[in-house]
Amino acid sequence: MTYNIAVIGAGLMGHGIALTLAKAGHSVTITDPVAEARASVADRIRHSMQAMGDDEQTIVDALSLIAVADSTAGAVAKADVVFEAAPEKMALKQAIFADIEAHAPDDCILASNTSVMPITEIMSGLRLKNRALGTHWWNPPHMIPLVEVIKTEWTDPAIAQTMFDLLEQAGKTPVMVEKDVPGFIGNRLQHALWREAISLVENGICDAEAVDTVIKSSFGRRLAVLGPLENADLVGTDLTLDIHQNVLHDIEARQGPSPYLETLVADQKLGMKTGEGFRKWTEDEADAVRARVASHLKKLETILES
Repeated sequence: MTYNIAVIGAGLMGHGIALTLAKAGHSVTITDPVAEARASVADRIRHSMQAMGDDEQTIVDALSLIAVADSTAGAVAKADVVFEAAPEKMALKQAIFADIEAHAPDDCILASNTSVMPITEIMSGLRLKNRALGTHWWNPPHMIPLVEVIKTEWTDPAIAQTMFDLLEQAGKTPVMVEKDVPGFIGNRLQHALWREAISLVENGICDAEAVDTVIKSSFGRRLAVLGPLENADLVGTDLTLDIHQNVLHDIEARQGPSPYLETLVADQKLGMKTGEGFRKWTEDEADAVRARVASHLKKLETILES
């Protein structure tokens, strides 16, 4: 089954969502309040697809299914599904959904793409809350398989399943998040790891390079094929309990961000974009990391498709 899909926001996330769904055969209309973003979205989609290794015919076919509208009203007027991909600002997202609901059909499914913001709060002002949910696409959305589908207390389970099926048929790997909690599943796990990584550096146990090396050269190598609970079952829940009894009491458990992280931000040590964060970066080093990540994701995608 194919759908008429609207994507609100033509930036990094929006253009990747649009190209993914167009490649799956859906008709997509994308819009953005910034005229430059609307004008450049087709070229950016082409560039992203070329970087993924898509051939020219695949690119042409996808672009033929993507239209650009100059307003939210124009984008959603005939939509079956709407994906909002605006900046992470609550008031902005709420205003966008008020505009969407005013112009979209009443049976249109409404989805907000956000990494941590509560879907319940985003959708709280809607008239028809049962057709609204969250979809957390990971960056870059056209290369990372996972999409978290987040229910609110009002979401109709049948609508959530329709979204799940749509994403699965588009080649994504969806998971259902049954309760709307901060960070959903992926970011709760990711930032629990980051909290301990920062604490190790903050407390002088090792430097940032050592943390990254340990993860990349040990359990990080198996994470793509062996999840943490699979691993616990593999080694045994009894051994897992023994380890937890000896280590959990000493793992970072403070509430709130690390003072060390707060100091980095206050000192404008913002990472690769300023040349220093936890580590120092030249522009060439930063570009090499980005290229390495893109190449790795592309190789994984090729393996999964073969």
